[in-house]
Amino acid sequence: MEQKTLQVNLKHLLIKKQKHIGIQFYPNKVLQALVKELPEPKWSDHFNMVYLPNTKDNLNAIFRKFKGVAWINTSHFFTNRPIKYESELMDVEWFRKRKPKANYRVCPEEFLQKLELKKYANNTVKTYVVCFEAFINYYSNYDLLEINEGLIRNYLQRLVQEKKSNSYINQSINSIKFYYEIVLGMPNRFYSIERPRNESKLPKVISKEDVKAIINATNNIKHKCIVSLLYSAGLRRSELLNLKLVDIDSKRMLIRVDGGKGNKDRFTLLSESVLKDLRVYFKEYKPRKWLFEGVNCKQYAPTSVVKIIKMACGKANIKRNVTPHVLRHSFATHLLENGTDLRYIQALLGHSSSKTTEIYTHVALNNFNKIKNPLDF
Repeated sequence: MEQKTLQVNLKHLLIKKQKHIGIQFYPNKVLQALVKELPEPKWSDHFNMVYLPNTKDNLNAIFRKFKGVAWINTSHFFTNRPIKYESELMDVEWFRKRKPKANYRVCPEEFLQKLELKKYANNTVKTYVVCFEAFINYYSNYDLLEINEGLIRNYLQRLVQEKKSNSYINQSINSIKFYYEIVLGMPNRFYSIERPRNESKLPKVISKEDVKAIINATNNIKHKCIVSLLYSAGLRRSELLNLKLVDIDSKRMLIRVDGGKGNKDRFTLLSESVLKDLRVYFKEYKPRKWLFEGVNCKQYAPTSVVKIIKMACGKANIKRNVTPHVLRHSFATHLLENGTDLRYIQALLGHSSSKTTEIYTHVALNNFNKIKNPLDF
């Protein structure tokens, strides 16, 4: 009979505010005997496992002791998450310079430092800080090292009761895990925290006629170029704001997108009509570095882009809530309706998986137009 491979799982434990190595395994006389030979092992009734202080010497002792006897599973102990390199300039100084209201608990400095070192995008930084501060202020009477898995679950249950969106709850979990697992160096400590089930929502799309009406209702050539580029190139708002003058390749009729989502570079389409507008815009506004600049030649503000679209929708009498991402969804859907291969659309959008792009098949009109309604048989 084949002998079953023995396995030992290493876990991160926080006991009395001190980091420990948890050693978890199925009852086995051989493993139990080896554990007793480790330096001062202790038993935790709460975690139901043996533990040692988290030191380099103890970790090495564990590997030496079980070598050749059991496989040591470190998937919940070590992590190889890469540093994120974003083209967007990150600024966390705003969070440091804030003047919060009395008795408001702010993010620990090491939280901000780690976000800087890992070069997270600005939007991610803001989301993590806001969500984590909401969490630590909910438990304002607790030391951060006293907050355990049970308290985190209670907080998430409260968010569900408050009817927070699945996206917000997931962002809250990410921010909490970031502090305890990345900042404090205990990867996968809260590996068993449940997340909301994934929602399957269709992209919101508007017609070509509505897109043209919004573009024509913009106030000036700069606003017109912003809205036109969002749609005609299928850009995310952050990608539009990160465009530089050198990214517009008029000879090849392409736009270079550097450091898009997931730190991926790609090329997308440059419309001939948009190129003509961009030449007029350049002569009038004379941008220096960024394609679209705000005060003092700094990057254009994300909120300004939303305001431009909202004002144009009002003038065009379009009642639907149109966002930069709705224009991106519309770009992809209209290409699909025009017969463009999904693989090309995937490349233009910068999607890693074809499954992400396939969602547009559920909203493309040409798929529905082929079906005859049973009432009309």
